[in-house]
Amino acid sequence: MIAVNGDMARRVHIHTDAEPWLPSPGGEVLRKRLHLVGTAEGGEVTSLVRYPAGAKFPLHPHPAGEEILVLEGVFTDQEGDWPAGSYLLSPEGYEHAPSSKEGCLLFVKLRQYAGSRHHFSVTTKARDWQPKEACVEFKMLYQEQDYAETMRLERWSPDTLLAPRVYPGGVEILVIEGSFNDEQGDYQRHDWLRLPAGAKHRPASKTGCKLYIKEAGLAALTSVPTVA
Repeated sequence: MIAVNGDMARRVHIHTDAEPWLPSPGGEVLRKRLHLVGTAEGGEVTSLVRYPAGAKFPLHPHPAGEEILVLEGVFTDQEGDWPAGSYLLSPEGYEHAPSSKEGCLLFVKLRQYAGSRHHFSVTTKARDWQPKEACVEFKMLYQEQDYAETMRLERWSPDTLLAPRVYPGGVEILVIEGSFNDEQGDYQRHDWLRLPAGAKHRPASKTGCKLYIKEAGLAALTSVPTVA
């Protein structure tokens, strides 16, 4: 078994711009793995994935589901073209043959959504921002009865200082635009932060930012010590 940031009880911060792009088995699509537990090509994994222009995969299944957030470009599957800002959560057993005519950058989570979930597809640019708290707006991406995790986008105004946030079920944060900070660090565009169940911090943003936030469900993932 391979474990990369596999210990869910540990805080993890990855400055992804400093990480190398590595080829997928087909060699055409590139990826930066942020979290992996299991076999090299069959494990539970969280990655940034880059499709060059014209890249495509053959039809393949997704045991335990797949989650995709399109960060740049246009991602395509049999359901259509998904521009930047699109969000897809596919249930266990879903099959597709993805491609990208112009190229794209994706945030992808594989084999982390077992169970009888529904298929979600959201074109977030078509949705209005909703107020959440002072200086913070949000767009819900995924919330489903009988499952603990929720996923959303948040947009923070410049000079935001939030009240302390507590995460009983843990949290994952990907910086999409701008930057933010807390007591332990500064987080730039495309940085990935994971805090364990029970963690808390007081985040702030001088510049303003847009974030992907997944709360809860982390304790349900495989938890093993991280190895090189």
